[in-house]
Amino acid sequence: MATMKAAVLDHPGPPDVLRYRQVPRLEPTPEQVLIRVRAFGLNRSELFTRQGHSPGVRFPRILGIEAVGTVEAAPGGQFQPGQTVATVMGGMGRAFDGSYAEYTCVPVEQVVALTTTLDWAQLGALPELLQTAWGSLKTALDIQAGQTLLIRGGTSSVGMMAAQLAKHFGLTVLATTRNPAKADRLRQNGVDHVLIDHGSIATEVRSLFPQGVDRVLELVGTTTLLDSLRTAAKQGMVCMSGIVGNAWTLPDFEPMVAIPSTVRLTSYSGEASDLLNTPLSWFAQEVATGRQSALLDRTFAFEELVEAHRYMEANEATGKVVVLMP
Repeated sequence: MATMKAAVLDHPGPPDVLRYRQVPRLEPTPEQVLIRVRAFGLNRSELFTRQGHSPGVRFPRILGIEAVGTVEAAPGGQFQPGQTVATVMGGMGRAFDGSYAEYTCVPVEQVVALTTTLDWAQLGALPELLQTAWGSLKTALDIQAGQTLLIRGGTSSVGMMAAQLAKHFGLTVLATTRNPAKADRLRQNGVDHVLIDHGSIATEVRSLFPQGVDRVLELVGTTTLLDSLRTAAKQGMVCMSGIVGNAWTLPDFEPMVAIPSTVRLTSYSGEASDLLNTPLSWFAQEVATGRQSALLDRTFAFEELVEAHRYMEANEATGKVVVLMP
């Protein structure tokens, strides 16, 4: 039986519970694709699973909800060996083993082929990042040129990507950071108004836009959601797509009090099928020509995965963290 090197999580815990070992390499069925993993981005959902907060996950488990690489085998003929592909979600790293390994075996319907000149590091930064930002803005918030958009959690990788996309589509962008030292990075990314977030920014937003903002992308989560709702204009919309603040629930939630009249509250989490509707090839070309950025913060070698998890958990990144396979 063929084997592969993988980082295995036997039980929840701190970063160093991730252990390297040789494990059996799955043989794909005609409904699956075996991908030689070349790079994968790190995601906070993997951090939560490692900490034991993801319900229903059975251990041991190989984490990793996204990957880019090359097709090793596709018995159903949907892809050719050697093709460059990307895959995200669909149970990766939770219901079945994910991308923290030399190979990953995934359902064929959650694989897309790409033609790109990007290196593996930049390409590895894009799939989940672009899907979440694109889905939040275009599917959930239905952004339109001329609108105002507040991004709560602007220095997160999704926040940075959302700002890029929003400026591309002609919006005025406000974004928050808790760290004043990161304000210039937001401005360099096209943000029009940078707000230092001390937990309550509604008054400051209203001083800039007295009627409120048209759209709000909430990436911090329930710790700031109620305040974000107060920044929205009448007929405005708030979409919660992240939990950088590490809080999942909202205690004593009173919708009639918390949600301003006529303001709409929605969410976006994304599914594997949403990757098919995400213009990944287009954006990769935009990055290749320099018109957009992959927002790559830092790369780690696969042997440095524990250190990469520590870096992610410390919230040190401004952009995407990518792990490169040998």
